[in-house]
Amino acid sequence: MIIGILLLSFLMGQPVWAAVQNGEKYDIATNEISGWPKGPEIYSETGVLMEAETGTVLYDSGKDETRYPASITKVMTTLLALENSSLDEEVTFTQTGLERIYEGTNINMQVGEVLTMEQCLYAVMIKSANEVAAQVAEHVGGTQEKFVEMMNERAQELGCTNTNFANPSGLPDENHWTTANDMALIFREALKNEEFVKIIGTLSYTIEPTNMNPEPRTLTSHHALLVPSAPEHYDGCIGGKTGVTEAAKNTLVTAAKRDGMTLIAVVMRADPGQVCADTTALFDYGFSQFEMTPVEGGEVPVPKGATEDDLDVTEVEGEGGMMRTYSFGDYTVGMTAVSAEELKQQEEEKQRQDQEEKEARAQAEQEQKDAAKTAKEQEMTDHYRTIIRVMGVLILVLLIVIVIRAIYNGVRRKKRRRRKKR
Repeated sequence: MIIGILLLSFLMGQPVWAAVQNGEKYDIATNEISGWPKGPEIYSETGVLMEAETGTVLYDSGKDETRYPASITKVMTTLLALENSSLDEEVTFTQTGLERIYEGTNINMQVGEVLTMEQCLYAVMIKSANEVAAQVAEHVGGTQEKFVEMMNERAQELGCTNTNFANPSGLPDENHWTTANDMALIFREALKNEEFVKIIGTLSYTIEPTNMNPEPRTLTSHHALLVPSAPEHYDGCIGGKTGVTEAAKNTLVTAAKRDGMTLIAVVMRADPGQVCADTTALFDYGFSQFEMTPVEGGEVPVPKGATEDDLDVTEVEGEGGMMRTYSFGDYTVGMTAVSAEELKQQEEEKQRQDQEEKEARAQAEQEQKDAAKTAKEQEMTDHYRTIIRVMGVLILVLLIVIVIRAIYNGVRRKKRRRRKKR
């Protein structure tokens, strides 16, 4: 029966929907890594902690198990909008865009009302406005259906292996699912966009009166780890996205940065408050137990106290360059890539340095020879000077002797002449 369904789905060109196993809990897989710091238990059914620079998973509890994402879906919606439109574009709201306006959160947009794309994205990420997410999708993709195709294609490009989006907002749909790891990959890519980081870190944003609404709309962040006055506030929190539906329960994706390391935490399906507690526990675990260590070509996260000497490196060279994979025991903690052009530059730089070292050694040897020659010449000069001094002294003594002898002889001659006179 199952094979028949799979075959039918294949022939019809339709994806095979993965079952979402709500209610299941999973072991902490990273606790099985030899020498790896033991991670905390969490309330959420699935969770992952990822280092943003390398994509290394530091904590894994069911990271590849499917769950309904709810509104954290809007991270992908916002990413695609930023990649495929400009912030000053005008978005006009349509009947098709607003057809699900009364499902979940909204900001009461009207048919014909106009916002800029910038205003839309703040409404999507801060207020989690579902009708705005739908209209953004229609504006960017032409239709919401086309935009959903773009979402799934982009997810595959980012390495997501178990994600299927069915709408741009995360509204309930049995064919709309993802995993904690896939959401971390999507959020990691979004963090590379400066405008996205600015949006998720904004506490309050005001949409000024529009062509159909005379009143301003002020949007206030309800991500508790970001809000300074909230008891759940986390020092170093960059921002993120919350989500909640009956089937998904609470979901949360968040980033935080401390001591030069940025971490992404994704937790899925827990009760209110538990997702914040889980995220805090994961961040505390990550920042207290890991640090970035320099390696050739970049940095990788390692357990605190470990160094590059504790890592194994595998190098694979191809036409495009060199790929270095760094492992802590059997667990990959990061990769660095060096392009063929960079390898060529490195080789040229090495040859230049070797030539400079060779020339420096030759110059040093020549300087040693010159110094030895100079020292020898100086020694000979000093020797000759000593001889000349001695000869000078001898000549002086000889002259003195001659003078004394001459004086002595002169005195004797005078004495003899005196005697003769007598």
